[in-house]
Amino acid sequence: MARHMEVTGSGGVRLAAREFTGTREPAGTAEAAGPLPGVLLLHGLMGCAAHWESTADWLAPRFRTVALDQRGHGRSEKPATGPWTREAYVADAEAAVEQLGLGPAVLIGHSMGALTAWQLAARRPDLVRALVICDMRASALGAASQRAWEDWFGSWPLPFASLDAVRRWFGADDPRLERPDPSRGAFYARVMRQTGDGWRPVFEPRQMLSSRERWVYDAHWDDLAAVRCPTLVVRGLDGELGRAEAQEMVRVLPHGAYAEVPEAGHLVHHDRPEDWRAVVEPFLEGALRPKDDPAQTTARATPVVPPQSQLPSRIEPFRD
Repeated sequence: MARHMEVTGSGGVRLAAREFTGTREPAGTAEAAGPLPGVLLLHGLMGCAAHWESTADWLAPRFRTVALDQRGHGRSEKPATGPWTREAYVADAEAAVEQLGLGPAVLIGHSMGALTAWQLAARRPDLVRALVICDMRASALGAASQRAWEDWFGSWPLPFASLDAVRRWFGADDPRLERPDPSRGAFYARVMRQTGDGWRPVFEPRQMLSSRERWVYDAHWDDLAAVRCPTLVVRGLDGELGRAEAQEMVRVLPHGAYAEVPEAGHLVHHDRPEDWRAVVEPFLEGALRPKDDPAQTTARATPVVPPQSQLPSRIEPFRD
């Protein structure tokens, strides 16, 4: 179950949020003692809070779990003039943590949401206790990437006649696909609304392009290096974050660990929800273990990684 809330973001932008509720852990467990730690879930470009439902199912019994519709997305306000800057997105996330009393929170972000999460962790370390980065690059992507996205938006056969047509196009007919991907079709069906002439996205594509151009021309390594909390970098084996870059991100992070999810693409948490849980859950257990727990050092020093034979030679776990 989830209840809908509102947050006032940067510049007064109205932001929608969902707080997921679950049955709390039985009395006597570590999680049951005292207030639940907060988790803020940040979706990627074109995503929405509802995309986190499967993740929230297992988080909610042990964490106060909130997913934010970022500006321009989902049920949140879509101001005609933005702004769509990195500063605005980070300030919105900061406002959500503070106004909802989540801090110091665990931030879990996918793609653009992951960038927002690590930039907030770098700028407000007092608000963030642990961080999960899902399939987001720290390197600049460049103008060619932005042009490719403009062309892709222009190729959408809008309006779609039905949600089945949405699932079929994004899951099978999209020329960008190398092979059919029903999970991708389902992902985009969640961000469509019915209009007078058919089904259209709940977001404005031009606003998405404007949001994206604020990060694709810049690298974000300096912000990453400034993150001081335990951080897990997760990539889908067929996602957009390559293994070498992910490994370098772990090296740059003062307290970084790495995991990859086989048979997952960019939409890791949506493609392979059980495998996603299998790498994130033990990380959180180790990262949030009380400092006086004798098992803490061992747990935080062990990265979650695939078999060693599949990894390059240089990768580092948390460093206390």
